[in-house]
Parts: sequence; structure tokens; C-alpha cells
Amino acid sequence: MSDYDVPRGIDVLRVFCGPDGRYGNALGVVRDGRDHPDEASRQLLARRLGFSETVFVDDPERGRVDIHTPGLRLPFAGHPLVGTAWLLDLEVLELAVGDVFARQDGEFTWITARPEWVPPRTLQQYGNAAEIEALPGPPPGEGWLYAWAWEDEAAGRVRARAFPRRGEAIVEDEATGAAALLLSARLGRALNITQGRGSQILTAPAPDGTVEVGGRVLMAVRG
Repeated sequence: MSDYDVPRGIDVLRVFCGPDGRYGNALGVVRDGRDHPDEASRQLLARRLGFSETVFVDDPERGRVDIHTPGLRLPFAGHPLVGTAWLLDLEVLELAVGDVFARQDGEFTWITARPEWVPPRTLQQYGNAAEIEALPGPPPGEGWLYAWAWEDEAAGRVRARAFPRRGEAIVEDEATGAAALLLSARLGRALNITQGRGSQILTAPAPDGTVEVGGRVLMAVRG
């Protein structure tokens, strides 16, 4: 649906906005998951909305949520959980894979998760940021690709783009918390990632193997 033309009861957020409040990945949040009680109806709505992910809130007090792309259900995803934590103002979100802890820190919302919860992604390093920006579209190949390069390695600044490559309408993902989490875990360091057109994702790995992922969230449409 263009211009966020969504039915009542659905909020649209922009997650991982840039420092100027622009960009970010659009997220649909169905505030009452009972309106779509089964997986088939949820998948149909997610496809109709066309966002890279749509969240169904099954229990707003406990933070129980369900995440769908236009083509499949996800066990975990980064920008939907950052956005939902901000919207519901909760410290814990409940997923089948485990509890995701959240916190607010000034303009940023953070979640803490484990790399093993993330569906497989290919993290492909390029020589420099200009090569990332010059990509005309998904590089040849199959499977979810996170193309990244250092902008400033000493400062932990990364330039990235993400390509689902799974036959859906979403050709490029504007901001991808799960892939950022995996990259931070692989490199073993905090990162400041500019993804897509100008979205910003921050990460911070912890000694226990978890990784914090954070960013700005703004309300685009109150459903």
C-alpha cells in the first residue's frame, strides 16, 4: 500500500531513522492480533501491506508478538522488535525463541538478542563504501545477502545494503537489525552502520554472547 494507506488498528513506524529523522525501515504493527487469529490471515495481511515486516501484537502487556514478511513467518527480526519495544514501551518482548530485553536511552531504543536466533544470512564484505553505494540491485546469487564495507574501520563505521533475494516484492531492505547483529557478533565490536538510503543502526556486543541493537523510531501513521 503506497503512502502508508493502512486499515484502522495498524500503526506504521519508521525504525532506524537517520540523525535527521529521515529514512528508516517502515514497519506495520497490528495492535490487536486477535483480528487476525491464524497464520494464513496474518500472512495475507502482511502481503497486502507490503512492508518488509509486519508485527502482530498478541499480548500488549506481556509483549508477546508474531512477525511476518510478505512471504513467511520469522522467528526473530531486528527492526520489528526495536519498533515494537518503542511503541509498547516494554522492557521485555516474548518470542518463541526466547525473551528479548529492551531499553530506552534518550533518542535510541535498544534490544538485546542472541545471534543464534537470527535466520541465516550471507555477510559479504566489499572493498569500500563506494562499491556498496554503486550496487544497482541484488548481486547474482541466492539467499539473503548483507553487503557491507568499512567507511571508517577505526571508528567502527560501516556502509551496508541488504537484499532478501527470496522472490518477494521487497527487493532491498532499508534497515536490517538482525543482519547488523550478526555482523557485530562476527567482528566482535560495536558498530555504527549506515544502511540503505541513510538509515542508522547501532550495535554493541556483550561478553555473554548477546548483542544490543539500537536506533531511532518515529511514528509515521497512527492507525
